[in-house]
Parts: sequence; structure tokens; C-alpha cells
Amino acid sequence: MKIVAIIEARMSSTRLPGKIMRPILGRPMLGLLIERVSAADQVDQVVVATTTNPADDRIETLAGTLGVGCYRGSEEDVLNRVLEAAHAFSADLIVEVTGDCPLIDPAVIDTVISAYHAHDCDYASNILRRTFPRGMDVQVFPTRVLGEVADLTRDPVDHEHVSLYIYEHPERFLLWNVESSLDPSWWDLRLTVDTPEDFQLIEEIFTRLYPGKRLFSLQDVILLLTKYPRLREINAHIDQKRVR
Repeated sequence: MKIVAIIEARMSSTRLPGKIMRPILGRPMLGLLIERVSAADQVDQVVVATTTNPADDRIETLAGTLGVGCYRGSEEDVLNRVLEAAHAFSADLIVEVTGDCPLIDPAVIDTVISAYHAHDCDYASNILRRTFPRGMDVQVFPTRVLGEVADLTRDPVDHEHVSLYIYEHPERFLLWNVESSLDPSWWDLRLTVDTPEDFQLIEEIFTRLYPGKRLFSLQDVILLLTKYPRLREINAHIDQKRVR
């Protein structure tokens, strides 16, 4: 079974355009994300799924520089873009990661992949009941399941949010949720990038942790924010956009 982590990334995000290429410590945010996903032990290959929009030429160039795969497809139909990327790179199992999660912990990726194998399910993730901070989102499912979904739905929302149809239909697909052992006070922590305030917090975390430990963990982040609680206030007021 070939396990491929597919990172959805494009320059034209709504609330913070170009965020994935914003520099942190002199490196594009997407480059830091790729470094972390590539460190997951159970991932065989990393692929960036971007669009055919000329603005995303920079993403393809970065992927090539970092030695990871790149697939370019539809800007609006993200589901088909990811499915085509999976076929292009012969993926049996897709690990879906979005480009706005630059702090993703490689150990969390491995944990969700292990849960998928252990429970013989159609879909494993850590988002069905959120006990991980937002930004640690990992979703794992076979390419064949995503192909089935592509045939089942034409709803534009389903095609914008790749795995939405899967976890909204537990009567059809066997789902498994991975839960953390974190104190509930950390469950609503925002470690994703959707606004300037989000980016400010992520930049602070990388600036303080990355020089001493390139692959710092989620626990390292929590220890930092425990020591400096005012950092958490930077984006505490931001509301997550609703899917529907």
C-alpha cells in the first residue's frame, strides 16, 4: 500500500491571499509545512496539489526545489484535484493535509494513519470530535473511497471540501476518530492560518522554537504557550469559517 500525503495549496485564499508563500524565518510557510509532513514515518511520498492558475507557478517551483511531487488541477473542484493527484502518483491511501496547517505534527500524522490500519475503516481523522487544536487536522482514506465519492455527489460544497461527503455519511462509510489526551482547555487553540492574526501567532511559534528544534512537537507548542500565555491571545478572537 502506497501512502501519499497530499497537501492542498493555492495562492488565492479568500481571507489571506498568498499566505502559503509568506516567509517565516526566511522560508515560505508552505516549505515549512512540507518539511514537517515529510518527517512522518508512515508517509511514502508527499505531493502538493495546486491549481492551473498561473499564480500557482511558484508553488510548483517550490515543490520541485524541495523534491516533492506536484499536481496541478482545478481551482474550484478540489476533490477532483486531489483524486487526480492520487492517481497521478499511484496512491493507495491518501493522507489529506491542507496548506493552512504549517505546525502539523508528524507524530499526529502517524497516529491517524495507524488508527486507519488498526480499525479497518474507510476514513480515519482527528476532526470528527475535536480534541486536537485546529491546525493539527489529518484525514486518511483510500483513493478508491474518494473515487466513489466523486461519482456519488455533484454538490459544489462537497467538491470544495474534499472529505466532507465521507464523514457526513456514516451510514455508508465506516469512520474512526482519533482523540488526544490533551486537557480540554487546549481543544479550541487555533494553530491554523486563515487571517493575519493567525499568521502572527504561527510566526511567533516558529521564531521561538524552530532555531533550536526544527521538528518541534505539538507538546513543545503547548509548553511554549503555557509559559507565554499572551501569545495565545493574538488570534483567540478569530472565528473559524463554516463549511456549510
